[in-house]
Amino acid sequence: MLFQTIRLSPRALILVGAAVAMTMTAGCAGRSKKPKDTAYVARDVDSLYLEAKKRLDQGDNKIAAALFDEVERQHPYSPWARRAQLMSAFSYYSAKDYTKAVQSAQRFLSIHPGNKDAGYAFYLVALCYYEQISDVSRDQKITQQALSALNDVVRRYPGTRYATDARLKIDLVNDHLAGKEMDIGRYYERAGRWLAADVRFRNVIDRYQTTSHTGEALFRLVETNLALGLPEEAQKYASVLGANYPGSEWYQKAYVLMQRHAPNTKAV
Repeated sequence: MLFQTIRLSPRALILVGAAVAMTMTAGCAGRSKKPKDTAYVARDVDSLYLEAKKRLDQGDNKIAAALFDEVERQHPYSPWARRAQLMSAFSYYSAKDYTKAVQSAQRFLSIHPGNKDAGYAFYLVALCYYEQISDVSRDQKITQQALSALNDVVRRYPGTRYATDARLKIDLVNDHLAGKEMDIGRYYERAGRWLAADVRFRNVIDRYQTTSHTGEALFRLVETNLALGLPEEAQKYASVLGANYPGSEWYQKAYVLMQRHAPNTKAV
């Protein structure tokens, strides 16, 4: 991961949701040595669920996930099956098997769309995508999926703690996507492809203007428009830069450029 949330811990939030899904009942706990063994051992639902939870508490996430799956398979019509679907998703998430975590959470949502724990399932799906965000030099499809899933949490459950954390992550995801636009724009600029670079930098201004990349994007627009022979457009961006980032290095650089290459334009 490239960044971490500043305030709320995803694991802490998930455990809050998971606690709702784990109503403890008495029972004897069995023990499975390997995940593959669980498919061949028939057990009562209480023992199977409690063994899965014990394995999860011990950090045996993959074994826990397999056992929770067995709860659903062996006892599909019991109240435990619904809880086990969520706990299976959480166990796979803890094991960093994000594909299976998403599948488990989405299966829960398809069967129980109006359940009180649906918000937790949507949030878990968003976290799975968020945890897979890659460096800006790589394809950002998963980043777009994370953004869409996080926005879905905020839209569906605006007053929840999940939405609060999702909003923080949305800001970080947008900053990441702006960084990708800047990375491509700089590449085009170095290659002398001024118009292509200009489009990328304007994307940052139009779509991600509240991110940390806005000041540099404005400066790069001054550069590209001067290179394109458009001093009036360059002056416009320099003025916006001066109004919003008057003491920044980007404004100082833009001022020098304008004085050097477009001295007859209106002072920035």
